[in-house]
Amino acid sequence: MATSTPDPSLPPLIGEAAAFAGVLSEVSRMAPLARPVLVVGERGTGKELIAARLHYLSRRWEQPFLKLNCGALPETLLEAELFGHEAGAFTGALRRRLGRFELADGGTLFLDEIASAGAAVQEKLLRAIEYGEFERLGSSETRRGDVRVIAAANVDLPELVAAGRFRADLLDRLAFDVVTLPPLRARRGDILLLAEHFGRAMARELGRRFAGFAPAARAALEGHDWPGNVRELKNVVERAVYRAEAEDRLIAEVTLDPFASPFRPAAAPAAADATPANEPATPPERSSPAPGFADRVAAFERELIEEALRRQRHNQRRAATALGLTYHQFRHQLRRHGLIGIA
Repeated sequence: MATSTPDPSLPPLIGEAAAFAGVLSEVSRMAPLARPVLVVGERGTGKELIAARLHYLSRRWEQPFLKLNCGALPETLLEAELFGHEAGAFTGALRRRLGRFELADGGTLFLDEIASAGAAVQEKLLRAIEYGEFERLGSSETRRGDVRVIAAANVDLPELVAAGRFRADLLDRLAFDVVTLPPLRARRGDILLLAEHFGRAMARELGRRFAGFAPAARAALEGHDWPGNVRELKNVVERAVYRAEAEDRLIAEVTLDPFASPFRPAAAPAAADATPANEPATPPERSSPAPGFADRVAAFERELIEEALRRQRHNQRRAATALGLTYHQFRHQLRRHGLIGIA
């Protein structure tokens, strides 16, 4: 069984499947190199754990290992988090603050959801990775740092490059080598192995004994497709352990969908669903499409925005990326088309 616990605060990487063991072997070979690495895989496959393994198996293991989710911040704040800022660089910047590149000097910086970074941040990232140079916001002084960058994505970055939504030169620089993590459905032999591990850990946390899973529960775990991968499996197992009534009995039931209930509320209709299927979408405050060219263009723009919001589950940042817009451009379009209230 392949396991790794480079940092006691992180869960171990556990698995016997050939696809997973191959990834760990590949990571061990590339860990000593001071080169960027791109880690790709579906949500919940353990990209951050792979980044930690790359760091702790490298010569930088005693130096900082910092993490930043690029999808969690608007572009201006993301730039400030990465490169720091001087006092007064923007509203609210009351004092100088060091960025992650300065703080990670000599160590490793893990950038999750790298595809969410906007064009300006991508350009500065390229320079920082290529030459080790950057400036704090509000400063013209060039600084240098020795940082190994590990980036992660759960989308097809070459496809984004082809669509003009990600810099080809940045992708080339990040992809010195690429680690592709297999989804859990591609390593089914590891499902029960992981479930037993998570079950024992949860039982220890509760001060209980873990007896294991009954055949019906084991069959349910092995038969599920696990779209949320290892993270979803961990939630399912921990939920089953804490709900178990007797610690000396095998767990007979697992709840795969915690939302399953006869009283589950209906989903709120999307904004465009109010428009009858046989009628085109209309600009705000119009009962029917106007015959003018400008109004028809506006109606089409609104339809594109609403569709992007639906597809991205009303996550504005991802909807903006899907349309090839910056977050601020997207917000301007929302205001322009009267969609702020539904986004």
